[in-house]
Amino acid sequence: MDWILLLLAGLVEIGMAFALKAAAGWTRPVPALLGLGAAIVSIALLTAALRSLPIGTAYAIWTGIGAIGVTVVGIVVFQESASPLRLACIGMIFAGIIGLKLQG
Repeated sequence: MDWILLLLAGLVEIGMAFALKAAAGWTRPVPALLGLGAAIVSIALLTAALRSLPIGTAYAIWTGIGAIGVTVVGIVVFQESASPLRLACIGMIFAGIIGLKLQG
């Protein structure tokens, strides 16, 4: 169950970043508040997952899920670069997440 909480925490973190991007530097209050709310929920889920998961593993996976997800959103929604090097680096983060999950 704690692995599921950790996955959810990472997914909510993606939503947080998307909302903060939409907040346009805090000039749009609704997305800004949604971003702050998502941050609180993400951290609460991470905290719950830490009941049984090692902190280093959980934190690395949480940030990795966020990094990969935000990168994918950036590529798909904001037409950010999908260069081979960028995708290879994201692939290494993904490989690290899988390795940590298999180890832990």
